[in-house]
Amino acid sequence: MMRYLAASSAREAAEALAAEGGVTRVLAGGTDVLVQLKAGLVEPALVVDIKKIPGIADITPEAGGFRIGAAVPNAVLGEHAGVVALWPGVVEGANLIGSTQVQGRCTMIGNLCNASPAGDAVPGLVAANAVVRIEGPSGTRDCPVAEIPAGPGKTTLKKGEVITSVFVPARPKGASDAYLRFIPRTEMDIAVASAAVSLELNADGTVEAARVVLGAVAPTVVIAEEAGKVLVGSRLDDATLAKMAAACEAVCNPIDDKRGTVAFRTKTAGTLAKRAAVIAYSRAGGSK
Repeated sequence: MMRYLAASSAREAAEALAAEGGVTRVLAGGTDVLVQLKAGLVEPALVVDIKKIPGIADITPEAGGFRIGAAVPNAVLGEHAGVVALWPGVVEGANLIGSTQVQGRCTMIGNLCNASPAGDAVPGLVAANAVVRIEGPSGTRDCPVAEIPAGPGKTTLKKGEVITSVFVPARPKGASDAYLRFIPRTEMDIAVASAAVSLELNADGTVEAARVVLGAVAPTVVIAEEAGKVLVGSRLDDATLAKMAAACEAVCNPIDDKRGTVAFRTKTAGTLAKRAAVIAYSRAGGSK
């Protein structure tokens, strides 16, 4: 028989999850968990609801950036002027998940912990060098978002650990980001390939730092390090963008399925990265 616990603190949630010997699930938005339950894909012994934990649905300024609670709905995130201004690409990814109704419940942390290689919230968070705060049996720890996904449906979280928030950092003036994906339909679909690009510009408009992250083209999100290096020192001329796209294609390791071939996903990832880089560059104040 399934048990339900509405935790009043992160510590209570972690202790309950650690003590349970059977299958557990954490409930925040519930847009993944409830679907899994209804479809009979999982029969948890314990469901821990974290929505009543104080502060877990808050967005709080911190050190020039923002701490976003694990239960903040993506619709609320999309209406937060501060986060939208600082990290528009992060918000773009989060706001592409599901329908308008789903947006009122779903969360970035839920998307991360669902561990789909095609999760829309994850590439932008990784490009932002975002860090999650985790409560577990051994206490509290911080971990880069990039280190959480371990493969399709798998994370590196240990038994009893629950993510309580994600921190998106401050950034200098002349910096921005963007996220793009390709889906077979016009909306409410899963990415065949995606790309997030975060840029910082020098005063002369050249790229000082760049981070390129690809989704849906490998078992986890991929940080295309060489693609980022290619952009540094440029104003995103056509030759540089072509070289960057080739560097993206080189790190792709997608699957063939009914939604896209290996060749299509690979080529699309490079194209999306080019387009996202141009958008991020323009947002950061650059002009080609």
